[in-house]
Amino acid sequence: MGKNYVLPSKSDLKKIRISDITYPLPDLKSCSVSKAMAVANWLTAWLDNDLKCGKIQLNNLMPHKPDLAYLLGVSIGTIQNAYRYIEDLGYIESKQCLGAVIKDPNANNSSMRKFTSKRDVAIYLIKKYIKENHLKTGQFMPSSRAIAASINSSLNTTRIALDYLCINNILEHISKNDTQSGGWKIKSTDFELESDDKQFITLARKIENELKDYIVKNLSVGQRMPAHGVLSRELKASIKTIHDSLQVLIDEGILLARRGRYGTTVIKMPYDNSIDEQKETSIFAPAHETAFYYYEKTQNFLKKMIAEKYEVGSKLPSIMALSKELDLSPNTIRKAFANLAKEGYVSFARGRYGGTFVIEVPEMETENFKWLAVNPQYTKVYK
Repeated sequence: MGKNYVLPSKSDLKKIRISDITYPLPDLKSCSVSKAMAVANWLTAWLDNDLKCGKIQLNNLMPHKPDLAYLLGVSIGTIQNAYRYIEDLGYIESKQCLGAVIKDPNANNSSMRKFTSKRDVAIYLIKKYIKENHLKTGQFMPSSRAIAASINSSLNTTRIALDYLCINNILEHISKNDTQSGGWKIKSTDFELESDDKQFITLARKIENELKDYIVKNLSVGQRMPAHGVLSRELKASIKTIHDSLQVLIDEGILLARRGRYGTTVIKMPYDNSIDEQKETSIFAPAHETAFYYYEKTQNFLKKMIAEKYEVGSKLPSIMALSKELDLSPNTIRKAFANLAKEGYVSFARGRYGGTFVIEVPEMETENFKWLAVNPQYTKVYK
């Protein structure tokens, strides 16, 4: 595989506790950029200051994301997006089974496999969109959702890229509170496209190709893929990257993922262009429709309900009220609320004025209601 990547021992690294952070917290209520970008700017300022003062050291571990999300009053997803941004700047380096390690942004000392990030690809494609559509300074860009669809990127990645272009004075984010329209306004078109599309390849795409070669060399149709952790160690990539790459192979019809002990199975060899549809792919629900248990469906329903009907600070109906309204057990509602609390969307309060309160409104992109998969052996009865 080329370079030998060494993973340090977790016991040798000191984790920063929330109580160690004395740097002034950011004001996220009146920021002119997205919360993720505002948190990222605060993180870089905090790291620069405390590294200079000696309060923290290089190779210390960043605080747990849920703890940091609670401290700043944002969702874990917002913290995740901020971490991705400062990692691209070189402030931290995510290491599987360890966490985010603090690095010197001015030094090129990465011990991980790094290729062009999804954010970098999105930045390039947005710049290309501006050039190809001959947009001028002062014009408004389409909505972030429209841009994401145009460049075939996720909404989160697109927004991070748009925020990055704001910092570099190419775009300006106009808040809806400031104007009647709001959105992304072009501040400058004085930039060049750094490269061509062929040079932009993400780590997930690299790993995708390596996974195909791994399957050809080690497996055959009908055999099960190794666990994510095994592939992570084999290919020297994070489990998240392995997951993303496997999903591409699933979409291409090379693999079939099933819940439980059945795992992910090879149903077609890579580079094989012949058509040989498997019974389990035609009779049973596709793998991407098997992702959620029943209470997770309820969780997504509640997210949609919050996004459509509630605002930050609103009190949600009681567990018993929702149980009767949705015809679900109170325990199902309770589990869904617990997950939403972990993700930073709701919080609980006790006492006379207690209840479940919205602390961040979820952004709903697609509906995630899925079916459970069935053992493909049972498809034989349908022949």
